[in-house]
Amino acid sequence: MIKENLSRLRQDFADACRLSGRKPEEVTLVGVTKFISNEDIQEAIDAGLTDIAENRVQEAEKKFVSLSQANPKIKRHLIGHLQSNKAKDAIAVCDLIQSVDSIKLIQEIEKQALKINKSVDVLLQFNTAHEPQKFGADPSEALPLLECVGRLTRVRVLGLMAMAPFTEDQGIIRRTFADLRGLRDLAVKNFSGHPAIEMKYLSMGMSSDYTIAIEEGSNMVRVGSALFKKEEGK
Repeated sequence: MIKENLSRLRQDFADACRLSGRKPEEVTLVGVTKFISNEDIQEAIDAGLTDIAENRVQEAEKKFVSLSQANPKIKRHLIGHLQSNKAKDAIAVCDLIQSVDSIKLIQEIEKQALKINKSVDVLLQFNTAHEPQKFGADPSEALPLLECVGRLTRVRVLGLMAMAPFTEDQGIIRRTFADLRGLRDLAVKNFSGHPAIEMKYLSMGMSSDYTIAIEEGSNMVRVGSALFKKEEGK
């Protein structure tokens, strides 16, 4: 069933890309493995999944070590809120930290990366939904956050991330994604050519809204339930 889900998702991505005048291979599907067993994750990898993500560092530590040993080319993401005191653990098991939302956290990642002589790739997360319960920096903090990274040596920003609000109003969802795309354009305008700032990824869209996200420019979609759901009784 997971293989069929992955195939269907790729077709949906292709359809959305075609409507947007884009190529399907531009969009990376990240499988969100929260509450998913290693056996099911491996099934998805065997079917062609290249990127996996966890919300919590503790779960990433449990799953990613063995999965990456068995699948050396798999790319491991952290997409949940990261506290500064967990930065050391996160950079040890993740290839891309998508949830960086404060100067304090950026500086802690830099500190821990210097200790082990490692470069760390991150996405800056913004709360373009403007919901108080959501994590992510305020959009007004975009330039200060990027300027902070620009002064460091071990942290590299590869793009931006956001989550849409839980609503059936597609206009609100679309605006949330469009606002992040606007921040991306602002970053490109102000930091084009900077070696530590590359707007390679726009991480937007989940199981319920990935079509809208792709139409609004997303090239990295985080999918959990739509990928790993199984028919009842199987």
